[in-house]
Amino acid sequence: MPDITINNPILKGFNPDPSIIKVGNDYYIATSTFEWFPGVQIFHSTDLVNWTLVARPLNRPSQLDMLGNPDSCGVWAPCLSYDNGTFYLIFSNARRYWSQCKDVHNFLVTTDDILGDWSEPTYLTSSGFDPSLFHDNNGKKWLVNLRWDHRQGQASKAFDAENYFGGIILQEYSPEQGKLIGPIKKIFSGSELGRTEGPHLYQRNGYYYLMVAEGGTGYEHAALLLRSKSIEGPYEADPQGPLLTSVNSEARLQRAGHADFVDIENGQAWLVHLCSRPLENRRSVMGRETAIQQAQWSSDGWLRLTHGEAMPQSELTITTSNTVAPCLTKQYDDFEQTQLPIDFQTLRIPLDSESLSLTERPSYLRLKGRESLGSSFTQALVARRQQAFKYSAATKIDFSPVNFQQMAGLVCYYNSAKYYYLHITQHETLGRILEVTGCIGDTAAQYFTPEPIKLPEAGEVYLNAEVDHDKLTFFYGTTEGNWQKIALELDYSILADETGPGGEHANFTGAFVGLCCQDLSGSRQPADFDWFSYIEHE
Repeated sequence: MPDITINNPILKGFNPDPSIIKVGNDYYIATSTFEWFPGVQIFHSTDLVNWTLVARPLNRPSQLDMLGNPDSCGVWAPCLSYDNGTFYLIFSNARRYWSQCKDVHNFLVTTDDILGDWSEPTYLTSSGFDPSLFHDNNGKKWLVNLRWDHRQGQASKAFDAENYFGGIILQEYSPEQGKLIGPIKKIFSGSELGRTEGPHLYQRNGYYYLMVAEGGTGYEHAALLLRSKSIEGPYEADPQGPLLTSVNSEARLQRAGHADFVDIENGQAWLVHLCSRPLENRRSVMGRETAIQQAQWSSDGWLRLTHGEAMPQSELTITTSNTVAPCLTKQYDDFEQTQLPIDFQTLRIPLDSESLSLTERPSYLRLKGRESLGSSFTQALVARRQQAFKYSAATKIDFSPVNFQQMAGLVCYYNSAKYYYLHITQHETLGRILEVTGCIGDTAAQYFTPEPIKLPEAGEVYLNAEVDHDKLTFFYGTTEGNWQKIALELDYSILADETGPGGEHANFTGAFVGLCCQDLSGSRQPADFDWFSYIEHE
């Protein structure tokens, strides 16, 4: 069998906090989705080279209520596990986080078919976040979790999250009772890196192993492995230090940490972890992505990366009979189906017939104007992840606004305070016009077009966004192929983790591109989109 090169990241674009399992010959990875609905992305592979998005298990409002959640809240750090024919998924739903107190609720869903329907959620706890479920060889099940301690800071000082990470706790879970039982035990307080979170427990050769993420989600991020003869500790850390980190390096994969692994055979393992590929100005427009590394167990019982360093590799070789799928994505949707393609997500909630229809005008996606792009409630917006540094996104839209409060078009979106919006609206004297607006790090929208662009009073309009690393250029046309460039220089790198209040320690998603419609008058004026395309160029 030939050797194949794996190019990291394996899950490109916003796909952080990976959790991996192996069931028979199948590998599955679950990643965080934050405020994007449906919740949790599950990818499948049989060769560790080619990965396919196969499911989003939290696809009903009864499973995941995110209405009103602030930016970068919602689904944090899912943990996927399998035991005796049942798949388990633990997840957090963060309702508020930018404060000494966090409102984060943790739930469990199960299924016997990972591609099928998942159960209604079982509530577990609200004491922290990043929970995972451990299936002990003795038959017990344990929830391991970060406990948030709002008392650690001093009220007279500005909020600093570093002071509030209260250590890793353990509590037994009873499947029969459907709840946590018994005492809560603190098993690890954290190392000097601080910000200890993302715990996973494992069992091997008489030891319990504890993997944690430390150092925050920025450029000091790391994954640390510890072990103990007792599940309750005390846990000792690997004397060589972090298992994985790219701190103080020029590695292509930065911010490496928050890891999970599966053993295979002959003392080998595969480790998945989050990372980012920042632009030259150290801004991560694609957010945190998922990479994979080869690892092996040392003679003294510690897991180490096979190449002998803690720094993640951007390329590694694997022997397989399979071929590598094309690395550049081309998506074209003509909206002929009655469901949105799996690449699309919405914000916080599913969009019902009051906001979206694929049948009212056949072969069109109809979005009915809802709240503004700054809303954390109901937006008529569908979008997909950016997964390459250079891409084109285009659409053909039929929209007839009757006043300036009605808008629809093509949006490059990170969150409610970071986006660029090419849209059609109505002007009292000019009639139907085209404008570019946006937010570049705060909640105050800006108008980037010096003068509105006058459009014909009726007819479909073509809209196009061209992204090249840190540059965004918009185009439009009133006939096919007749593109006209909008003379603006837009800093696309604004749509990144590192910009806005809190930087990469408070902005947790990534850039999307998609379609949306607003009607601030409440009339729900519809916009019809004939097609949408997304083409990567590198």
